[in-house]
Amino acid sequence: MTLEIPQGAITTIVGANACGKSTLLRAMARLLKTTSGTVLLDGRPIGDLPSREVATVLGLLPQTPVSPEGIAVADLVGRGRYPHQGWFRRWTHDDDVAVEEALAATDTLDLADRSIDELSGGQRQRVWIAMALAQQTDVLLLDEPTTFLDVAHQVEVLDLLTDLNRRRGTTIVMVLHDLNLAARYADHLVAIRSGRLYSQGSPAEVVTEQMVADVFGMSARVITDPVSRTPLVLPVGRHHSGTAAASDDERSAPESPLPADALR
Repeated sequence: MTLEIPQGAITTIVGANACGKSTLLRAMARLLKTTSGTVLLDGRPIGDLPSREVATVLGLLPQTPVSPEGIAVADLVGRGRYPHQGWFRRWTHDDDVAVEEALAATDTLDLADRSIDELSGGQRQRVWIAMALAQQTDVLLLDEPTTFLDVAHQVEVLDLLTDLNRRRGTTIVMVLHDLNLAARYADHLVAIRSGRLYSQGSPAEVVTEQMVADVFGMSARVITDPVSRTPLVLPVGRHHSGTAAASDDERSAPESPLPADALR
């Protein structure tokens, strides 16, 4: 596939289970060697770059990161500074500043001395993001950053990533399982089908009823989210097929899908 990630934007990758989303992300991070083609980072083949140089430009948060048992939050976040340190791992004032800024950006300063084992799912995910931020990379790759989180924590994490993108200009690429959240938070959306690029573009361009059918094998209606004004996918399902009989005019007129009072 030929895929270009827009600089300074939020790109989300969607697709059915086992379609190759995580594989694509791992190849972009140089964790998997490609059998053909080339992954370019700033126009240069990523495989030709020194590991330390890659680590100062590109950060990766895997789907299920593992931390040493009992490690304090500040110590874990500090590990993001390793690519910037010399062979003797000398800690500098710049490292202190980077860790403090990362903790502040993720609202985890008050957790600095606590063990990560004591934290909630949402807090823990914010700490992992803080570690990635302490690495101070221009590009951040995240594989399912909302996995195992409840809805409130999912929104909290995605809002945080959006804040970081808007304030710092960090290029964010993430795999998301929830198509509606992907459409809501993405500037650029990539749909993968059976290991191949199906479509890419803005959420409005990519999230169509045909795409949902082809990529996810599901009948659905796509309307405009009354809150975010982004595409909202409504699965039809076998037990609610009566609602699918709405006219094309009704489906294409999302201006008032809910009473105005319900949105207050």
